[in-house]
Amino acid sequence: MNNILIIDDDDQLRRSFEKLLKEEEYSVKSASSGEAGLSMVQAEVPDLVILDMRLPGMNGFETFEAIHKVEPKLPVIIMTAYGTTETAIEATKMGAFDYILKPFDIPDMLSVIAQALEAGRFMRSPVNMNAVPEETSGEAIIGRSTCMQDVYKAIGRVSSTEATVLIRGESGTGKELVARAIYQHSLRSDKPFHVINCVAIPDTLLESELFGYEKGAFTGAAHRRVGKIEQANSGTVLLDEIGDMPFSIQGKILRLLQERKVERLGGRETFPVDVRIIASTNRDLEEAISEGLFREDLYYRLKVVTIWLPPLRERKDDILLLTDYYISHYAAALGIDPPGLLEEAKETLSYYEWPGNVRELSNTIHKVLIFNRGAPIHPEDIAQAISIGDSGKRIMSQTEDQPIRGWVREVLSDPVEEHIFDSSMNRFASILISEALNLTRGNRSQAAKLLGLSRPTLHSKIEKYQLEMETTVREG
Repeated sequence: MNNILIIDDDDQLRRSFEKLLKEEEYSVKSASSGEAGLSMVQAEVPDLVILDMRLPGMNGFETFEAIHKVEPKLPVIIMTAYGTTETAIEATKMGAFDYILKPFDIPDMLSVIAQALEAGRFMRSPVNMNAVPEETSGEAIIGRSTCMQDVYKAIGRVSSTEATVLIRGESGTGKELVARAIYQHSLRSDKPFHVINCVAIPDTLLESELFGYEKGAFTGAAHRRVGKIEQANSGTVLLDEIGDMPFSIQGKILRLLQERKVERLGGRETFPVDVRIIASTNRDLEEAISEGLFREDLYYRLKVVTIWLPPLRERKDDILLLTDYYISHYAAALGIDPPGLLEEAKETLSYYEWPGNVRELSNTIHKVLIFNRGAPIHPEDIAQAISIGDSGKRIMSQTEDQPIRGWVREVLSDPVEEHIFDSSMNRFASILISEALNLTRGNRSQAAKLLGLSRPTLHSKIEKYQLEMETTVREG
């Protein structure tokens, strides 16, 4: 349960706010002065502070600075009346997560609270690399394969620099974890880290979310608003799924990277910002450039350093390692002993292609443990957890195909064999037709129907593979 501290001298608002947040299943404490709130933070750091700017004694700005010295990564949301908006903006530039004007809209406030708690978790929850399950706290990037060793090296080399990083890989490969690991090992690790999902925010709102806006910039812009880029000043920003960013906004990101300046929507003045940009995408940016959907100049600005995250199907040696990690992790969360994993289940896990990558594997193990509650894990449990439409049948068939796969591996490992593909397909076709003829006792009409071939086609293949010599056939 997340712990929230409210610092406000308005008793009625504080009580109402406490009641609202408790109904949302947050653990809430409150203080009526900056001094009292600071003492509470010093005694036990909460997950979030909601701070009013107008306080008796130590004002909100002074309280924020003092809290920030105690725990720089603690997210602070500032509440302010219209008269103190500029002060709130200054506090935001210094590291406050966001500010909300009084009187505030409850859904909007709850949304900002959820975002702030998530940002705080990102900043303070360690991302371990190549961790041992039983020794790991927090989240981890797991893998001992050669390609993952290359990822670890890249993170280590780039973290201590100020270079812009482009993280590429399919959905579910762990791009956000890599970005967080870079941030946590960087020289800016005690500064803000903001994640901006370029897909989740509607195109019409993304520009104002990134760069802020001036009063009167559009209908409803009743006051000046600082954007997420300015809020993260001196820190790090992850532009998640930048390949989906509207073309119209890409120019402003390019300007940010080139000049280290931003311009608020509806404004004429530029403001210097000091942020490190990390970007991630699952898109083929080169294709997007050729289609006129992504700026080539921005592409080259982003890819100062590129880290490629391999799909899980290309690092199958890591599947069982990841499985052990998630079994340990989710068993602890569910309060059960880690269950055993049958050898057949291991084979099922290893042969599945995992189109959803590490995220799909994580969700699958979580689902299996919820329904198994500690019982040994069978291959049927894996298939059922993955099953969407025919996926369950597909994963079982992959396991049943192991003898064929073994033969294929043997063929591919033969350095003498030439034209492997053609010879293997001919051999397999010969076996397939031969077995169909055996099942139909040599009846060519029935065998053709079984194979989905015309009789003339089957006849030509029988002659090609000289199957009359092996099988007694009947015309039917």
